[in-house]
Amino acid sequence: MSQAPRPQLTLLYDGGCPLCLREVTFLRGRDQRLHPGAERLAFVDIDAADYNPALHGGISYREAMGRIHALRADGTVLLDVEVFRAAYQLIGLGWLYAPSGWSGLKQLADGLYGLWARWRLPLTRRPDLDQLCRCRSEAPPDHP
Repeated sequence: MSQAPRPQLTLLYDGGCPLCLREVTFLRGRDQRLHPGAERLAFVDIDAADYNPALHGGISYREAMGRIHALRADGTVLLDVEVFRAAYQLIGLGWLYAPSGWSGLKQLADGLYGLWARWRLPLTRRPDLDQLCRCRSEAPPDHP
């Protein structure tokens, strides 16, 4: 019996972000329809209590919450709009993000993504990054 192929790209996403969840739902659904049983994308919820940076390129919770990251099967880390270019390419929609890699437009796309990443938490009515990181580092209270 053969094993399913390893995903080509693993996206680290914020499971507490409604917009991030919408994007993951779209990407996962399209990938499953195009590649049933041999999906090219995998997803890791960095907001999950068991997120372990050591298993995901050493990318800390703070780093992953600050901007989108993905890992290629070979361990190469992708950041920002490059993540979307790679993911959309794997689900047959690479043309949507292709212009974001063109000279001149790449800087604009990366700059706009940087603004989005900076304002994502307040725009989705979430606590700021420092508060989220403090909450994660606090030990759970003891219960009798």
